[in-house]
Amino acid sequence: MPPTTPKGRVETRELRWSDFEPFRDTFFLLFEERETNPEIGITLYERRPSLDDEVAWFAGLFRRVASGETLVVVGEHDGAVVGHVTVTRVGATATAENAHIGELGIVVHRDHRGSGVGDALMREAIRQSRGRFDLLRLSVFSVNRRARRLYERHGFVYVGTRPAHVKRGETYYDEDLMVLDLRPHAANR
Repeated sequence: MPPTTPKGRVETRELRWSDFEPFRDTFFLLFEERETNPEIGITLYERRPSLDDEVAWFAGLFRRVASGETLVVVGEHDGAVVGHVTVTRVGATATAENAHIGELGIVVHRDHRGSGVGDALMREAIRQSRGRFDLLRLSVFSVNRRARRLYERHGFVYVGTRPAHVKRGETYYDEDLMVLDLRPHAANR
């Protein structure tokens, strides 16, 4: 499906309290989208969370950003929030043996996919992750070729598949695992 928003300059910035409503609205749209496009490459709860659940999640996100456990990059197009990337430290503490790994997740509003938002978000998230994480990892539904191409353009490489990782109705979806090595000597910089 072609983007409904023309390509243009996407601004990236840090998370703000005022981002709650656009984050929530975009997340809630994913539940509707899953009904018409079960291949949507994000694992969702069985039902839409309540408003209280979303408020608690957003407050927790702010706490994780303040503690340095998570970084968030917000994307705006024409002043409207149209997507975001989170990179969360895998280790439970900054001294854990796997604390050098960041788990990347990206959400782009469905009306802005294919318009350059994902590229802008990925560029900035990777830039901010350098020196903070040695490896970034992510997972993507194997059928989500568009997202996989985005990740490959930014240097992520395929490292394996979790077969039948998600079951929607009677259909199973494999999940591909990808990594980006950010260490200074890494060849895929």
